[in-house]
Amino acid sequence: MLDITIGQYIPGNSLVHRTDPRVKIILTIFYMAVVFFIRSYPGFLMFILFTLATIISTGIPLKYTLKSLKPILLIVVFAGIINIFTIEGRPVFEYGFLHITYEGIDTAVKMALRLMLLIVGASLLTLTTTPISLTDGIEKLLTPFSKVGLPAHEIAMMMTIALRFIPTLLEETDKIMKAQASRGADFDTGNIIQRARSFVPVLVPLFISAFRRAEDLATAMEARCYRGSKGRTRMKQLKMSRVDLLVTSILVVFSGAVLYLQ
Repeated sequence: MLDITIGQYIPGNSLVHRTDPRVKIILTIFYMAVVFFIRSYPGFLMFILFTLATIISTGIPLKYTLKSLKPILLIVVFAGIINIFTIEGRPVFEYGFLHITYEGIDTAVKMALRLMLLIVGASLLTLTTTPISLTDGIEKLLTPFSKVGLPAHEIAMMMTIALRFIPTLLEETDKIMKAQASRGADFDTGNIIQRARSFVPVLVPLFISAFRRAEDLATAMEARCYRGSKGRTRMKQLKMSRVDLLVTSILVVFSGAVLYLQ
C-alpha cells in the first residue's frame, strides 16, 4: 500500500515544478489522451523514453516514481490474461477450449503499456504540484462553470483534500495492520472469504481514524474562519510564464511527432 505515490508531493525547482498548475492539469489530460492514440511499438518506446526523461529532469528519484506501478500489476496481469484468451485471430497455441492468438498478445501488451503510462503520468502531476497549487489550478479551470451553478471552489477543495489524504490513510492502514498482526491477526492464509473477514479488524479502526481526521480538519478550517470561496483572497496569484509555453510546446510537438511517425 505504501507504494502508491498519487497524492504525495516532492519539492523541486525543475521546469515541471515551476509550470502553472492549470497548464499541468491540461497537459496531463492531453498526455493521457495521446497515450490512447498510440498504436505502434516504436511509438510506445518513444513515449516511454520521453516519460523517463521527464521524470529524471524533475529530480524525483526514478525508482520512487516507478514504485506507483506496483499496486496495479495484478490488474495489468489479470486484464492481460483476459485479452490473451478472448480475442480472436491468428492462433499461436490451441489446447481444448484455450486459444492464444497473436492479436490477443498484441492487445494485452499494448493495454499494459497504456495503463503504466497513465499511472506514471498521473503520479507525476501530484509529485510536482503542491496541494494548494493543485486546488487553485482546479478551481480556476472550473470557474467558467460557476456561472451555471457549479461550486468550483468547493469541488476543487474536496478533490485536493481527497488526494492529499490518500498517502495518510495508506500509512494509517499499514500501522493498523502491523498492530493487529502483532496481536495474532492473520492476513495471508485462508481462502478469499477468510481473508476478507480478517480485514474487518482493520477497517473498523481505519474508518474511526478517517472520521476523526475529517472532524479535526473541519474544526481547524472553522477556527481559521474558512467560509468557502466567498470573499476569499490569495497571497500567490497564478500567472502564465515562458516556462508554461516551453513545457507545452515540448509535449505538443513531441506527441505530434510520435503520432505522425507511427
